[in-house]
Amino acid sequence: MRIAVLGGGLAGVSAALRCADDGHEVTLLERRARLGGLAGSFRRGDAHVDTGQHVFLRCCHAYRGLLARLDVTGSTTLQERLDVTVLRPGAPPARLRRDRVPAPLHLARALLRYDPVPWRERLALPRAAAALRRLDPADPAVDAQSFGEWLRRHGQGPAATRALWDLIGTPTLNARADDASLALAATVFRIGLLGEPDAADIGWSAVPLGELHDTAARRALDDAGVRVRLAARVRDVARDLAPDDGGWRVAVAGRDGAQDVLAVDAVISALPPEEAAALLPDPVGAQVGAAAEALGASPIVDVHLVLDRPVLDVPFAAGLDTEMQWVFDRSAAHGALPDGAQYLVVSLSAADEYVGLGAAALVEHFRTELARLLPRAAAARLLDGFVTREPRATFRPAPGSGARRPAGRTALPALALAGAWTDTGWPATMEGAVRSGQTAAAVVTRGHHDRLPGHDDRARVAA
Repeated sequence: MRIAVLGGGLAGVSAALRCADDGHEVTLLERRARLGGLAGSFRRGDAHVDTGQHVFLRCCHAYRGLLARLDVTGSTTLQERLDVTVLRPGAPPARLRRDRVPAPLHLARALLRYDPVPWRERLALPRAAAALRRLDPADPAVDAQSFGEWLRRHGQGPAATRALWDLIGTPTLNARADDASLALAATVFRIGLLGEPDAADIGWSAVPLGELHDTAARRALDDAGVRVRLAARVRDVARDLAPDDGGWRVAVAGRDGAQDVLAVDAVISALPPEEAAALLPDPVGAQVGAAAEALGASPIVDVHLVLDRPVLDVPFAAGLDTEMQWVFDRSAAHGALPDGAQYLVVSLSAADEYVGLGAAALVEHFRTELARLLPRAAAARLLDGFVTREPRATFRPAPGSGARRPAGRTALPALALAGAWTDTGWPATMEGAVRSGQTAAAVVTRGHHDRLPGHDDRARVAA
């Protein structure tokens, strides 16, 4: 088969590799001059800047499989066991570190010692965790509930929600507990914290994300025989009603403005939903447009601070009783730091209140917040400060959102959807994106959904 993959993010790269590995002729079209989508990087002067601070967990088998396929596992770091430092103003750091014992006892000691949660709510944690494990995330009634409301019904008050459930859930779901679907929250916590004891060990890229998802991805795609066209904007996608040369025609404009038309047997759209809605023929385009409107979007903002001295002694830390949610030391990936300097990135999920603020105000505000948590930061000199923001980073994982996410299979033959916003059973993460690409490849090459680990094979059809 001749297959066109539209979009070069993780979903598109995964779909293209899967199709090529199955022996098909694949063309990957990406409107940017690089691959990686929202999990990429760019140059700012001599510095390398990631478009967002992405981490993965040991349980992210599809994404880790992609890293292995790209031969870049060695360019990432994966904790030997979950270990999170939690910073608080005017208080000693707290710590969440798992023990090397079977689940669910692997976190028992850490949670009993976790003093940001009052004793009464700490003692209620086992009951809440047990109830969470009994939930079925595929149940529409579970999806329709708010995670925050469910927590309150199970003895988890504001302190526990803020200091534990939101500490982990907000960056993973890109929503706070009150705004999140119970089904998606249950997926995160059941797989990550309540399943295998090592499932939540945290991994991250030791190099700029572009080295993984662009440079290495291009190399792997080329080796697999995929034709990659960058700076190629898709203008139209249409069914060929007299398919002597294939079932689909894809009109493409190159960087020089020249246009051509690809005749292909199948199309995988790994575009953001708004772009897919504008390009794909009805009824799929209309259905995707309705899904995009119903799902909405949630922003992520990153505040980048280059300080003249080290102030953070761990690779990353969470913040509590502060607006600073998580902070990452990205010095090793910066590429052009002055001697003795440290490059920190403050990552803000569900960042509606920050996405519209000016860069200078955000830099100054979070420099002050950092000094409240790390006393050494108060004396450090700011060498550089800037902001990256993605207003439509993910869909909003609100109660009922599961029913609004379209499946990979569509009503039109040999047209599949991919992207972390589709019905993967996961929140909008790198893992979800990779799974969606693999599922879309299976749809067009074998005509059915592959059952992926952890994915309930619901039979909804787009349009």
